[in-house]
Amino acid sequence: MTATPTVGPAGPQMRQLPLDTARECFGWLVTGPAPLALDGRAIPGLPDRELPLDELRDRLLRRCCPQAARDAVWAELVTRARREGATWTLACAGMALPSLASTVSWLAARYPGDPFDIQAEVLSGFLNAVATVDLERPQVLARLRWAAYRSGLAALSEALDAPTPMPPGYRSAPPTPPVGHPDLVLARAVREGVLTRTEADLIGTTRLEEIPVSQWAADHQITLQSAYKTRRRAEHRLTDYLRHSGVAADSADPVADHVTTSLTAAHSPVSRNVTALPSRATSEQRKKVAGAVSKKGPDSGLFQCGRSTPHRPEAPTPEVPRCA
Repeated sequence: MTATPTVGPAGPQMRQLPLDTARECFGWLVTGPAPLALDGRAIPGLPDRELPLDELRDRLLRRCCPQAARDAVWAELVTRARREGATWTLACAGMALPSLASTVSWLAARYPGDPFDIQAEVLSGFLNAVATVDLERPQVLARLRWAAYRSGLAALSEALDAPTPMPPGYRSAPPTPPVGHPDLVLARAVREGVLTRTEADLIGTTRLEEIPVSQWAADHQITLQSAYKTRRRAEHRLTDYLRHSGVAADSADPVADHVTTSLTAAHSPVSRNVTALPSRATSEQRKKVAGAVSKKGPDSGLFQCGRSTPHRPEAPTPEVPRCA
């Protein structure tokens, strides 16, 4: 993250971005002889001592850290933020900085306005969620991150949908922004009740971010089979929604049309076990395949005798000879 230049009475100045401010404040909280800490003895899976929050954050980022420990830590952080206010609210923002930074990176790369604004929206969405997130459910940080992402995505969608200012006298109009970006399509589907937030997260994470379904299932504590079944059903609904709602009907919006095409291809009724022959197969290969399935070949037929499968005759017929 870098500072954004602004122009003031004394000339250009450097304005600090919101996540940089959060990082700086978090650094103050964990610096000095008495850094802000949590007691690891109260949380199974953590060392039996006071853990400064920067050390605790590093431990939570490790793959070996149990999900139950992560949720317990975040439940305690959010509880203290609600009870004690500003200091622990800043602590929550600092603990979530790795997740917030990755969220901002994706959105800022597509945001046409000031990077300060998109960062402010993401951080605002996160802090609002700290006040309302359900601490009884698992994946506390994931749901906080999703709330921050939705807030930033709404700002991105609004910015892309806004008309571009034009000087007077111009007759040409700017092209329609890519409102059909896959993430915007998912957000619209959630807003209109086609998908749940969990289903949209599953599709977006495993299809767009290329995270393995097995990893998503493990993170959400469900079986791999259930995750695949959930995604398949959700994508069927999303495909029908895109086909019949007119979302992809705009010829100037090729991305939504691409989403529809991709999902339709993903749910083609053709069996996954059937493999088509290459279109450029050689004549020798085609003859070999044809001979293998011929009813008159020496090893064909039900009894491997070069005869076709016998049927019930209307008149007596000679008995089918036994194989040599």
